[in-house]
Amino acid sequence: MGTTNEKIVASLNNLVQINNDRIQGYLTAAQETDQDDLKSVFSEMMTASQECRRELVQEISKLGGTPIEGTTVSGKIFRVWMDVKAALTSKDRKAILNSCEFGEDAALKTYEGEIDSDVLSGVELLPLVKEQHSKIKAGHDKIKQLRDAATKA
Repeated sequence: MGTTNEKIVASLNNLVQINNDRIQGYLTAAQETDQDDLKSVFSEMMTASQECRRELVQEISKLGGTPIEGTTVSGKIFRVWMDVKAALTSKDRKAILNSCEFGEDAALKTYEGEIDSDVLSGVELLPLVKEQHSKIKAGHDKIKQLRDAATKA
């Protein structure tokens, strides 16, 4: 595997990892909340990230790379999801959604960082990554909308 491919695989693995975080976070959130509308939203978010992850893993394999399995345990995102669990335990809708939005911000930043990097520019994978970014952004906006609605309630 050439240096360029290694860099592309590393870039895609960053995205795999952030999707792993989202899957774990929303799995936790869906299990912990007793609010059916949130369960449904969290389930949708988890499914979207599973789909993104599957597409990324497929591309990494085509490039001869090894898809990363874990989450960003050492990173801030993992701690954010732990905050989600704490917020869910208190069943505070706004706190739950605040924590989710924080995780969504991190996911968006990761995607934007990879899109803006030189590694993926001019690579045929860029449209796929941009399409996934749009899905993540839609999820972020949905969470933000729910959070704002919870603030007014």
